[in-house]
Amino acid sequence: MKPVIRLSVSEAAKMFGISQRTVRRAIQNSEVTYVVVQGRYKLNFESLLRWSQRTTTVKNKRDKKGIGQYVDKWKISSKLYSPNPKTLDEETDAPTTV
Repeated sequence: MKPVIRLSVSEAAKMFGISQRTVRRAIQNSEVTYVVVQGRYKLNFESLLRWSQRTTTVKNKRDKKGIGQYVDKWKISSKLYSPNPKTLDEETDAPTTV
């Protein structure tokens, strides 16, 4: 089973370079998936990412002020630290239990 990453409203706003109000508007419009834990929203990171790719304004802010500004720095130049392709294939071939 794939682990689910959940962020609070403030964490999502900081990570994507947008205001908390924008995140709350997305929640209100059912554009992102979430759960309520102890009276606080916990947003699904995957749905936040999909939402940020669909919405042009959020996409631009994400790339200029949020995590998108670091993407070029994440590119791996040394194969020493790159994931082994055989390992990746084994993970995708592994049977999943439900």
